[in-house]
Amino acid sequence: MPTRRRFLATSSTSAACLLSGAPAAWAQSRGKTAVVVGIALEPPGLDPTAAAASSIAEVTLYNVYETLTRVNSDGSVSPLLAEGWELSPDLKTLTFRLRRGVSFHNGRPFDANAVKFSFERAASDKSTNKDKRTFQNLSVQVVDDYTVVLLNREIDPDLPFLLGQATAVIVEPTSADTNAAQPVGTGPYRLERFNRGASLILAAWDGYRSPAAARIRRATFRFIPDPAAQSAALLAGDVDLFPRLAPRSAEQFKNNPRFEVLVGGSRAKTIVSINHRRKPLDDVRVRRALYAAIDRQEMITGAADGYGVPIGSFYVPGAPGYIDTTGLNPHDLGKAKQLLAEAGVKTPLELTVTLPPTAYARQGGEVLAAQLAKVGVVCKLQNVEWAQWLANTYGGGFNYDLSIISHVEPFDLGNNARPDYYWGYQSREFQALYDRIKTSPTETQRKQLLGQAQQMLARDAVSLYLYQPQWVTVARRGLTGVWKDLPIFVNHLAVLGWT
Repeated sequence: MPTRRRFLATSSTSAACLLSGAPAAWAQSRGKTAVVVGIALEPPGLDPTAAAASSIAEVTLYNVYETLTRVNSDGSVSPLLAEGWELSPDLKTLTFRLRRGVSFHNGRPFDANAVKFSFERAASDKSTNKDKRTFQNLSVQVVDDYTVVLLNREIDPDLPFLLGQATAVIVEPTSADTNAAQPVGTGPYRLERFNRGASLILAAWDGYRSPAAARIRRATFRFIPDPAAQSAALLAGDVDLFPRLAPRSAEQFKNNPRFEVLVGGSRAKTIVSINHRRKPLDDVRVRRALYAAIDRQEMITGAADGYGVPIGSFYVPGAPGYIDTTGLNPHDLGKAKQLLAEAGVKTPLELTVTLPPTAYARQGGEVLAAQLAKVGVVCKLQNVEWAQWLANTYGGGFNYDLSIISHVEPFDLGNNARPDYYWGYQSREFQALYDRIKTSPTETQRKQLLGQAQQMLARDAVSLYLYQPQWVTVARRGLTGVWKDLPIFVNHLAVLGWT
């Protein structure tokens, strides 16, 4: 899920310099050991186990913190803090052999006890880890300093992938409570400075187990949510790399020899989330009516500037077991009006649409309001900062009617089985089906059940499923190791380098 805030100011002076070619020369002066990365949203803290904001992982995962496994750009999984692992015949027990000679930034050793502490902390009653349920299903046993056994209550073929995500980072027990401000991990970089509202700097850690692994010695992350400012920063040479650039900005870079433009796939789902706790949105006929008023292709054009693939449920093309459910809720204004009438809704129906500070959400809100107006639904667009969205929409406040958001986690179908999740979908039938998916003994059966789950979510119109985003990354030519596809949101600095 996305994250927040301020934009980089540009000036007519910098524009004039751009025409003369000075900014490009200035960028080159940073040398071969530094990089400036632009990201749209500022992380609210630096502990990815404590908050759902994906921007925390964009800065810290594989850089400051490490995990037992590592997710690669193609979605495959390889060892990281673990040298390897074995899966038991019943598919419920994973035995990890841990890497030796690893230290945390504060000098304390990494071992099996750190793994046990990290996972039990993530599962505790006080935990705010968004994958808390995953860790609560695990029992962690320490065999010796470098062997740890995970006993899972359920069969979960995705567990090695999940253990490579930011929610599964291994933390040093004595520093865990202060990681949000002073992160301590085992990764090749340490926090040098966090300039709130502007930037964050990571510097290579000389105590890393393989000091030569990181060719980039210093990385600056600049927080630039405004699309025009993102483009200006790239063109001025202030930024070398911008993953997930606002799509409408991509065209101006495609024929510019100074830049490389990468268009990649994702596991993200851009949706209009619906608060089922509020009337008349608790009525499936009303939700289906809203869905029938939506033209997905128009939304892709207006919100994502054409960079998207239509979806019909909380699942995307390319994921195991995907089926096309877009036909279950087609665009049909007549049907939308009929369903609202059947539900006893008198128009105009006024709804508030809460929009976080991302370009796709703000642009999408305008399109959504225009589409729903055609069936008598009046949208009040409410722009909020990311911290407000997390606290009042996603968090316990649940203070919203509709919201536009991209859910970026690859394996988050199970959020629909959580009655306490922010959209409040209450379906014992879906919960039972998801339990069967998690415990399915064969891949064939699991894919069949996944298809049923997608159909159920579409029929219940749990959310208004819009599109699978296609991420646009723009990099200055000469920067190597840049990910094209983003199965998870990460800026893996150690694989970057300059030619």
